[in-house]
Amino acid sequence: MTASAHPHTRVMVELGDRSYPVDIGPGVRHALSGVVAGLGAQRVAMVSARPDGWLPDPGVPSMVLRARDGEADKSLATVEELCREFVRFGLTRSDAVVSCGGGTTTDVVGLAAALYHRGVPVVHLPTSLLAQVDASVGGKTAVNLPEGKNLVGAFWQPSAVLCDTDYLETLPAAEMLNGYGEIARCHFIGAGDLRGLALAEQIAASVALKASVVSADERDSGLRHVLNYGHTLGHALEIVTDFRLRHGEGVAIGTVFAGRLALALGRIDEARAAEHLEVVRGYGLPFALPADADPGRLIEVMRLDKKATDGLTFVLDGPGGPELVSGLAEETVATTLAGMDRAGSDNRR
Repeated sequence: MTASAHPHTRVMVELGDRSYPVDIGPGVRHALSGVVAGLGAQRVAMVSARPDGWLPDPGVPSMVLRARDGEADKSLATVEELCREFVRFGLTRSDAVVSCGGGTTTDVVGLAAALYHRGVPVVHLPTSLLAQVDASVGGKTAVNLPEGKNLVGAFWQPSAVLCDTDYLETLPAAEMLNGYGEIARCHFIGAGDLRGLALAEQIAASVALKASVVSADERDSGLRHVLNYGHTLGHALEIVTDFRLRHGEGVAIGTVFAGRLALALGRIDEARAAEHLEVVRGYGLPFALPADADPGRLIEVMRLDKKATDGLTFVLDGPGGPELVSGLAEETVATTLAGMDRAGSDNRR
């Protein structure tokens, strides 16, 4: 970043000629015009779920399309609507698209950019903690089908990511907690204990971890599976609760479950399993299954997980660190689910 009164951190996602920076810190959104100029874009379509006052000047003629964060709009219909607006605006392959919003907006806009004219540059301005540490980095774009989350998507790396921490000051506590679910699972996939760090440092450490994994395995053929730690049950919980449970909350519960499942399989000891619960509770995250979550339905949904090419499949901790474990017996999964704590609407106590 250029000189500023505030410290900024830059993390590079190293992908050869498609490498890009992730800038983290207060006010970094105002670097957008420089990013756009560097792309040589003549016009920009800005898709925003935030008030116009939070949109930086892109420095070129632009249009603003309104978006709504939330799983209801994470659909192919939304992608089609965006692409049709791009056509009306006259957007070409040499122009650019900018997303400004949470994880849903980031995913949907990223997929629209990947598909429009078979790919136009996209710059992400993630405005939620969840989007800053996860959705905006790594090039995974996807929308949901009624049958499951993120089942239709494409890999499309952004040209830059501007994680402006000023955006986080506007978030309600529940939305901040949503992001902490992704940070908590980083503890078990190589980031170490982040709990004592300032928030911007936790974001940077989470992004750096993801960047290193993505650089080594861009298209999810092996190592990148570790980023799905806690996600198999987490996604299932989102679906069976009709998204009453937020993504980060589901991942937090899924992280506790992953620890217990790894213990049941003899992959880790009781102290390491207990550490999963300790870390999740340390962030004030939920750790118990909702009282109305049916184990049979959860298992049914988990079988549809994208990783499940050979039966029930989870990313689990072990002697050599986290890895993908496939073909688990349904009885083992069901027994571990039955041993989880149960709670009502508030399971953070």
